[in-house]
Amino acid sequence: MCYFNAHPAAHHENGKTEHFCKFNNAYKVNKGHYGSTDLTGAKFWLSGDLGGDFSQGQMERVLATFDKATTAEQRQALGDILGHVFPVKWKSFQTAEGDIDTWTFDKDQAHATLNGGKTAEIKLKRFQGMTDEPAVLKNVRYWGTPRNDGFVMMPNELETYKEGPDAFEFKGTNGFMLTFDMTSKDLAPQKGSMSY
Repeated sequence: MCYFNAHPAAHHENGKTEHFCKFNNAYKVNKGHYGSTDLTGAKFWLSGDLGGDFSQGQMERVLATFDKATTAEQRQALGDILGHVFPVKWKSFQTAEGDIDTWTFDKDQAHATLNGGKTAEIKLKRFQGMTDEPAVLKNVRYWGTPRNDGFVMMPNELETYKEGPDAFEFKGTNGFMLTFDMTSKDLAPQKGSMSY
C-alpha cells in the first residue's frame, strides 16, 4: 500500500499497532548523463521509512548509500536527480557509502546486496500470473518521474536492513522492479536537492 496509497497499512507486532512504510530500494543507472558527468552503471541504495502518513509530502527518514565505485561528481549528480525523483521533505536525510556488490535481475527474480548482505539485502521472486511472463502493473506514476515501463510485481523472499536502531526484516511482503526515465526537459526549476 505504501506506493499506491497515502497511508500505510497497520502492522501488528508485540501487542501494539504501528503504521510505517519501511523500505529498501536498490538502484542502478542503465545509461545517462548529468551535464558532463556520465552516470551509466552508477549504483545507489535507499533505505528508510516513509512514516505513518505521507499524504502531505512529509516523509520520516531516508539513508542514501552510494556505491564506493561512484565518484564525488556522480554522487552530487545523483543527489540532484533524486531531489526531482522524490519531490518530498524528509525529517531525516543521511548519506553513506558502501559496496553494492550484488545487483542482478531477470524476468523471474532480482537480488541486491549491500556490503555482501551484512548491511542490507533484497531478494525478489516473480509473482506467478496466468503465464510464465512477469505480472506488470502499467500506467501508474512512480513518485516524480514522468515515464516508466511498469511495476514488475515481485514479492520479496527477503528484505532486510541490518544496521542500527532502525534495522528490520520482512519476508513475503510486496516488492517490484521498475525502469523509469527522465530528462532535463521534464523538470521544473527545483528549490533544493539531496546532496552528498
